[in-house]
Amino acid sequence: MNTSADGRAAISVTRRLEFDAGHRIPDHRSQCRNLHGHRYVLEITLSGEVLDAPGESDNGMVMDFSEIKSIAKAHIVDVWDHAFLVFQGDTAVRGFLETLPDHKTVVLDCIPTAENLARIVFRTLAPHYQGHYGQALRLTRVRLFETPNCWADCHG
Repeated sequence: MNTSADGRAAISVTRRLEFDAGHRIPDHRSQCRNLHGHRYVLEITLSGEVLDAPGESDNGMVMDFSEIKSIAKAHIVDVWDHAFLVFQGDTAVRGFLETLPDHKTVVLDCIPTAENLARIVFRTLAPHYQGHYGQALRLTRVRLFETPNCWADCHG
């Protein structure tokens, strides 16, 4: 069992969110090279100590689930939901998307595989959860489901 410096058990909490987005894997040898979309499921796991702050709203919690959700929505879910996630080097698709008025396009510096997206989510969210209320809180895992049977984990 993991424990903190003062001997208390470390606790993990996970919040699940969903969003829809399109992408393509340009060099893929199969169907994924075509434009398509997914109902992504994002799980965010934080580890830390249970807050001991009588009278505070999140007393007895690692972090309030609504705050976990709020941070993830602001920085990932609302940005990617109903967007097309495109690799900056995929110039043919980028050019096409630019012809669509007011199209929600997110240009990425890597190919939008589940693995790369999980890494982007982790890198983006980790600083926003770290040190919540002075605790040793940290993002420990991002799990991104591309389908119900396929997912990528990024650990920190």
